[in-house]
Amino acid sequence: MNSTFPKIFIHKGKEHSLKRFHPWVFSGAISKIEGDLEEGCIAEVYAYDKVFLGMGHYQPGSIAVRIFSFEKIYPDADFWIKKLQEALNFRINIGLHDNKNNNVYRMVFAEGDLLPCLIIDYYHGTAVIQAYSAGMHYHLEEITEALKAVYGKKLKAVYNKSKDTLPNKFLHEAKDGYLFGSLKENVVNENGNKFIIDWEKGQKSGFFIDQRENRQLLAQYSKGKKVLNTFCYTGGFSVYALNAGAELVHSVDVSKPAIEITNKNVELNGKSANHASFAVDVFDFLKDIDDKYDIIVLDPPAFAKSRNVSHNAVQGYKRINAEALKRIRKGGLLFTFSCSQVINRTLFNNTVIAAAIEAKRKVRIIHQLSQAADHPINIFHPEGEYLKGLVLYVE
Repeated sequence: MNSTFPKIFIHKGKEHSLKRFHPWVFSGAISKIEGDLEEGCIAEVYAYDKVFLGMGHYQPGSIAVRIFSFEKIYPDADFWIKKLQEALNFRINIGLHDNKNNNVYRMVFAEGDLLPCLIIDYYHGTAVIQAYSAGMHYHLEEITEALKAVYGKKLKAVYNKSKDTLPNKFLHEAKDGYLFGSLKENVVNENGNKFIIDWEKGQKSGFFIDQRENRQLLAQYSKGKKVLNTFCYTGGFSVYALNAGAELVHSVDVSKPAIEITNKNVELNGKSANHASFAVDVFDFLKDIDDKYDIIVLDPPAFAKSRNVSHNAVQGYKRINAEALKRIRKGGLLFTFSCSQVINRTLFNNTVIAAAIEAKRKVRIIHQLSQAADHPINIFHPEGEYLKGLVLYVE
């Protein structure tokens, strides 16, 4: 890699966010370019007065550069080892690494670890990488070697699952597959609950790790209760509730493959007798439940991935929450979530309030929830908070 990188200069007055360590450079802020910019290349960013601001990957679009260093460095092998060791040290310090009750966690969370567009999930010896930019895609070999360096013999495999996360331009050349090792073990332990992880064919990296702490909270309320887990995917909330002593758990997802792996996970934990699953549309299922359930979990996929469809998403969240609130038992708990980044916490809360008004139920908020600690929010990048949740007591 050439040590001389293209230079991007920012309009006067547009450098303030970078000086406050926000890692995005918007295309409209760029005043001048020196050198040849290609998608995925590393660029140095300067203020209008030639003061150095940071280094990042260039990507055509509204966000033109994503900063990975606010210092002038050369991103060689040592750089990647240092960055991944810092990320791992954080997971060690919050008690997730080498934990006998937990061998699954997010090892790198993009801007949360100052590595924009890079996600790495760790599953009991296998690291699953998802690159969301050409820049990170070009560093896969270095990232793999750095993972081997920081994990040592604990690392059994590295799997690249970036085909569906890269810009469309790269679809023809991007291939999912093992960059190191092969499939050895795909059963993990999360807080004493066992799960089969299909990182090769499953959604995202194979498991929604961000809900770990919220699943544990559900377990605290589940003993002796009848629980409905909607949009269940691989049955995370279902397994936690069953292992905590729920009287009955029903899992609902429109995807038959998701229901199949949910059933396998329930069986793996020895709880099939108290469980039933339904491969049907959640909205249709909710219409006929009456007051059967003490606890309902609403964990839908992102209803909005861009701001121009946020209105429709809000209507979707309102509708599904109203349906659940109308039908949950008196004294029941509703765990409701949004993972749409463009739906902020205030908008989500207001949408749930509107649903409660429509349902004509007395509702109290008893918990406000977010993503798990291994999905840290960079204080200089508040956009990193994407998962919002509420636990509601319904009378």
